[in-house]
Formats: sequence, C-alpha cells, structure tokens
Amino acid sequence: MENTYRYRQLARIILETETPLVIGSGNKDIKTDSVVAKDINELPYIPATTLAGLIRHSLPEELQEYWMGFQKKKDGEGSRIMLSEGKILSADGNPIDGLNLDEDAVTRLCHELPIRQHVRINQQGTAVKNGKFDEEIVPKGVRFCFEIELMAEKDKPGIMDTILSIIQSDGFRIGSGSRSGFGKIEVVGILRRDLDLCVPNELELYLGKSASLAKAWEGYRLYTPSETKVSDYILYTLELRPVDFMFFGSGFGDERSDMTFVREPVITWEKGKATIVEQERVILIPASSVKGALAHRTAYHYNRLEGVFADKKTAEELEKNTGKENKAVKTLFGSEGDRKGKNKQRGNILFSDVIEKQEASLEKKVLNHVKIDRFTGGAVDGALFSEEVLYAPGKTFNLELMLRKTAVDEKDGKIVKAFEAALTDLCRGYLPLGGGVNRGNGTFKGKLNKNGETIYDGYKY
Repeated sequence: MENTYRYRQLARIILETETPLVIGSGNKDIKTDSVVAKDINELPYIPATTLAGLIRHSLPEELQEYWMGFQKKKDGEGSRIMLSEGKILSADGNPIDGLNLDEDAVTRLCHELPIRQHVRINQQGTAVKNGKFDEEIVPKGVRFCFEIELMAEKDKPGIMDTILSIIQSDGFRIGSGSRSGFGKIEVVGILRRDLDLCVPNELELYLGKSASLAKAWEGYRLYTPSETKVSDYILYTLELRPVDFMFFGSGFGDERSDMTFVREPVITWEKGKATIVEQERVILIPASSVKGALAHRTAYHYNRLEGVFADKKTAEELEKNTGKENKAVKTLFGSEGDRKGKNKQRGNILFSDVIEKQEASLEKKVLNHVKIDRFTGGAVDGALFSEEVLYAPGKTFNLELMLRKTAVDEKDGKIVKAFEAALTDLCRGYLPLGGGVNRGNGTFKGKLNKNGETIYDGYKY
C-alpha cells in the first residue's frame, strides 16, 4: 500500500471560446432571464463540476467508475481525477484567480456581458406563446485556464492522454446550447508533467506547486499530442453569400430604427495580448436561426420521401409529421418531450454561430415599412416601423454543422437525404434565413461540402 498513488499526472489547459459560451447560474436579474455563473470578482468562470461531467460522459463506460468515482447504496469510491475551476485570462494573458481589483479591457467586457435574444418559432413560422426569452453569454475570444491532476498507480498508468484527446476533439462543447451554436472551444495550449513522488526532487517539485492558477509552476513542460483522433462526426460546411439584404434581429431598437441587427463584441489575441473588436465590425449569424429553418425544411423533405402529403392525412397526423415528433427532426435536432417532460431526446447535430470580424464597419441600411389596410388602401394606424438590415452581397460566410455518425441508420438513408436536401435548398436560395424573409431578406447562394468534398455548388446555377 505504500506506493499507492505514488504517480501524479498534471496538466494545465488554456481554452478559447470560438462561439459564445453559456453556463447558467440558475439566476436571473432585471436585465436578463438567465445570468451566467460568476466568481468572486463577478467574472464568468467554468465550474469544475461542469468539466468533470463533460469528461466523465466522454470516457468509455468501463473507465468512468474507476477514474471518476461512483456511489452505489453503501458502496462507493472517490474520483482519482481532480479538476480546478476554469478562470478567465486577463488582457495580458494571465489567469485571474483570487480577489482581483485590477481592471483591463477583458474584465470590463466581462462585467457587462452581451445578452442574446431568442424567440421560439413553431412549424407555421410564428412565435410560440411564451416563447420569448434571453440569456447572458460569454463572447467569442474569451480565454479560460484550468488544471487537471490524476492519481495513477504502477499497474494503471493513467488516462491523461485520453482526457486531453477528448478535450481537443471536434465534438467537445462546454455549457448549454451546444446544439444551438454555443460552447465551441479551441485548445490554445497544454502544459503537462508526470511525477513519481518516490523520487525526492520530483516530490519537492510537487509540494512546491501552488493551487492558485495565477501562480506559474516551473514543473510544467509543453505537451504535443501523439496522434489525431478520428472524428465521430460527419462535417458539413456551407459557404454562403447573401444575395442582397439579411436581417438577424437583436430584439432592440435605437434612435435610427425600431429593429436593429444583432451585434456582439469579440476578443482577438496576438502575441498573448487581447484586443476587443468593436461590435460594429463583427458580423453575427446566430446558429439558432439557422437550426429552426433547417429543421422545418428537413421535415418537409422527409415527408416527401415518405410519401406523406397534406391531402391524404388528418389534421392530427399532419401535426405529428410536421412538428417536433417528425422522425427526421427528432433524430437530428432532438425533442423537448411531451407536456409532462418525458421522452426528451438530445439533438445529434452540432451547430456553430457564424462570427466574423470585418476590417471596416458594416454597411447597414434602414428600411421603412408601413402596413396597408387591404380594404381602404390607406396606412393602418400605428403600423409604421423601420428595420436596420445588413447589405453584404459578395461577402462569404462559412457555416459548419457536425452530424454524429452513429445517429443515422445507414440502411435507411432517408433522414440524411432529407437533411442534405434542406442544406441544398439553402445553397440554392430556396430557404431564406433570419427575419423579414417574406419581405425579401435572407436569401443566400452557396456551396455545400461534406467531409471536404463538394456535393452541391449553387454558384453554377
């Protein structure tokens, strides 16, 4: 027993948010329906329980209990893996751990986080009753640092390489909304060290390590992954170009218009230093807007392939085939279950927000609208409104979608065919995105790639 857990494997990981991150605190305030989890400095952080849950879920079942612990009635065992919280990096690239009174560009931004608006849309294209909500988000470009410590034995050398491979895999997302564009991360750097505590100088090195992320440890060495893990996903990449105007609403107005284009600042890093990119130079296409449109069109194509048509079905049957119970929609996009919350199903497609920095401010246009009375031909009282749209013809946006391979049955290819037909419609300009699509907004032309191979080129037609 004297050599039990004599080996320690330690790693320090720095992550950067490629899309906004949402880890809810369960609270709300006067500004938003959902506030992100924040530390003593009122800065966003990643709880260690969140990281532990993600890692445990990603491990093979036979390894989960041994390495992450378990509790079964009177029998139980603690985890052999210890994780720290994920703390944000300041503008100069140092983790903020402990009470912090200094302020820089990153902390100022994180003290006033952006708020993302959402409206749940039904299959008729209208808002669901009580379907309006908003949430606080951590913007693109924020960096977090956390550490892992693993207690190993001589005959069980540890699974640190497996864990690091999981964190760097394509499908590793953090927080909620991972199926709606949130939580995509990039591993910026990994430091690693394995120690034998029976070796005096290594024991001294281990005992000299601080638990604070803000204090550097001389024992770490640069880690280079030994091999690239084969992806469990089918990667679809859409290269899209707007035909003219597009509009993704922020839910707010300003002095120029009643409805403004959604804007969010982002952080960029160069030589370890952070810079805030003003929201006026950032184009944002929320993945949630794309997801809803694709789910509806996928249901249409699946019904077409199955021979389900409106003139041959009752209203109840049509509701089942066009709504959330549609087989293709349920398989690919998930289901919220019935009214009692049962039969929930997680989606099998990972979306990513399109967030692109521009060299200059965006070209915006304010369009005025007035509702006309169909009988008198005059303006309806109080029906004058304006919207701020983005004019971006010629600009190219890249949208990524990742479909889990095990989610679809290779023998029954109708679900995949329906989904790819919906993606093709988007590239043809048949499926507009965003708001005001009935007024001509949101038409795109584009190219669809599947695992790097072009399967449809809308630019040729």
